[in-house]
Amino acid sequence: MGELFRSEEMTLAQLFLQSEAAYCCVSELGELGMVQFRDLNPDVNVFQRKFVNEVRRCEEMDRKLKICQPTQSHWLSLRFVAGVISRERIPTFERMLWRVCRGNVFLRQAEIEDPLEDPATGDQVHKSVFIIFFQGDQLKNRVKKICEGFRASLYPCPETPQERKEMAAGVNTRIDDLQMVLNQTEDHRQRVLQAAAKTMRVWFIKVRKMKAIYHTLNLCNIDVTQKCLIAEVWCPVSDLDSIQFALRRGTERSGSTVPSILNRMTTKQTPPTFNKTNKFTSGFQNIVDAYGIGNYREINPAPYTIITFPFLFAVMFGDMGHGVLMTCAALYLVIRESRILSQKTDNEMFNMVFAGRYIILLMGIFSVYTGVIYNDCFSKSLNMFGSGWSVRPMFETLNENKVLQLDPAVPGVFNGPYPLGIDPIWNIATNKLTFLNSFKMKMSVILGVIHMMFGVSLSLFNHLYFKKPLNIFLGFIPEIVFMASLFGYLIILVFYKWTAYDAFTSKDAPSLLIAFINMCLFNYGDVTNKPLYRGQMGIQIVLVLIALACVPCMLIVKTMVLRRQHLWKNRHLVSSGMAVGLSVDVVPIKRALILEYIPDAHLLSLQFDFGDVAVHQAIHTIEYCLGCISNTASYLRLWALSLAHAQLSEVLWTMVMHLGLSSRSGGGFFGLSIIFAAFAMLTVCILLIMEGLSAFLHALRLHWVEFQNKFYTGQGFKFVPFSFESILEGRFDE
Repeated sequence: MGELFRSEEMTLAQLFLQSEAAYCCVSELGELGMVQFRDLNPDVNVFQRKFVNEVRRCEEMDRKLKICQPTQSHWLSLRFVAGVISRERIPTFERMLWRVCRGNVFLRQAEIEDPLEDPATGDQVHKSVFIIFFQGDQLKNRVKKICEGFRASLYPCPETPQERKEMAAGVNTRIDDLQMVLNQTEDHRQRVLQAAAKTMRVWFIKVRKMKAIYHTLNLCNIDVTQKCLIAEVWCPVSDLDSIQFALRRGTERSGSTVPSILNRMTTKQTPPTFNKTNKFTSGFQNIVDAYGIGNYREINPAPYTIITFPFLFAVMFGDMGHGVLMTCAALYLVIRESRILSQKTDNEMFNMVFAGRYIILLMGIFSVYTGVIYNDCFSKSLNMFGSGWSVRPMFETLNENKVLQLDPAVPGVFNGPYPLGIDPIWNIATNKLTFLNSFKMKMSVILGVIHMMFGVSLSLFNHLYFKKPLNIFLGFIPEIVFMASLFGYLIILVFYKWTAYDAFTSKDAPSLLIAFINMCLFNYGDVTNKPLYRGQMGIQIVLVLIALACVPCMLIVKTMVLRRQHLWKNRHLVSSGMAVGLSVDVVPIKRALILEYIPDAHLLSLQFDFGDVAVHQAIHTIEYCLGCISNTASYLRLWALSLAHAQLSEVLWTMVMHLGLSSRSGGGFFGLSIIFAAFAMLTVCILLIMEGLSAFLHALRLHWVEFQNKFYTGQGFKFVPFSFESILEGRFDE
């Protein structure tokens, strides 16, 4: 567990790249996508860097290629407007178009030889005809507004080639002599454009890669000889061989005879956090990263979240029918993921659902499992093994008063528990809600305490890995003992009550909630709530005293030990300084002088603020102790949302589907089809989407607040490697 489920071990490395091989080496590293470059020129303006001209040329080519970039429908067609404008306004008109449209329009204009008569004034004016090519509705609106501002007259022009030919045939006869030349030119241009269209996507990718490479090269330093580039990168230790091979491959591509060098550097800077993922685990890692990027080499909650997140969701959502529908929807996305990925869409909602397809798949599977436990399928129970209650007395009761209340204390009625899940007879009992309330409330507390204790246990592995024994003895042990003494004992009482009291004596069982409150208040004179077992008072007093003793261990003892460690470290460094020739007055000396003589003086803090440390420890202790209570209560949302989902499903069945099945009108199959369509639509919209989203958000909160805060700091920064895949992904529709 020391190395399991941790972020990748990272190292800071220095690259020495020959100038002629730098481009190819960085290109290979981009294809690999395993190094994160550091900016070694933070004080240099972006317009003063060495490769700024290359970046500008790439941006200009990128701008030109955007006009003909590929889209979902293979290619976008160019659109245009045509009209006439006063000849003297042409230069200003052209500049305004270029600036407002950022160079994404193409203007062609020609002077009209004969002057035209102004219909308003009757004067003879000289005008020019123009045509403006552009792409998209946004540019169309801008072009039209500019034309209106310059008082240009726009004329409708057909867009199809056939209509344009018909109009051209009716123009002046002088164009007829040039028609053959124009047709040949058009054919030639079409062939050239078709040939270029086949490689347009390749050009676009190459330009984007070149631009990214030159941006990265601008992060490097150049030695005095101008023949070597020096870069610093963060990279995973496990991928060093792959990075070396990429550098060697880039050097060979460039034809350079001088190899590129990679040296590991020793640094005290905190490395970025890198967790390797695949298409299955990436969704769960995103859930964890949304809370905060983990500290370097901290335990990663994502692998545990793969199981706990869909399970807690299913506890709130549990229904066999709804779980099957959710599983089928997720399976469709999983099976057709290759085709869906090839057909990218701009629908953000669909893209978000598709990215979490494996999360939804597990949530659906777990919901089927909990639905079996609850014996709930579209609010109906399935009688698979026969009821554990005597059926004949049940029907006699229903025939007499139409009300059925199940009471296991009645002799000859209850024969034993149902083999799997909830007995289906409870579905028609009027005290069903009372029974499920007790069952699901206790189940929620059990699951919540186990989940929290597991989170506290994971903090032990962090303390062991980072070699912090003080946090183990005065942090982890008091925390786990405090929680186990109070809430772990509460779980034991729940199981003890289930086993010690059978169906016939359950009414006489004492209340666990009142017993737990009396335990914390040392109130043992309550005659209304008798003890569960002999010697209960003594054991509970000892457990509460143990829990209370853990509080000063975290609050006071740890603070005093930290202060003592600081004083001991100061004395040790002072004595080390005297051994190397420093005077006795070493403490008042400036920190720079201490660092010069004592290598470990970076650990020395000349002042130890006891008040700050005490306040910080007090906040942590109070937060943990009160959090154990509030977090346990927070898990009751498992009980509340589970009942809410079941009741809402039952209401939907009663008010919609039940009416259609019990109707005796002549509508027959047609009426039932309409009712079933309404029931299906409401089931999907309300019970699957709305209720599913609600359960998802509550499960998210349980993991972020109640589980992860026990061991996960989440204050690191993410490893962002230089990768062509991430640069090009989703950028073709910009």
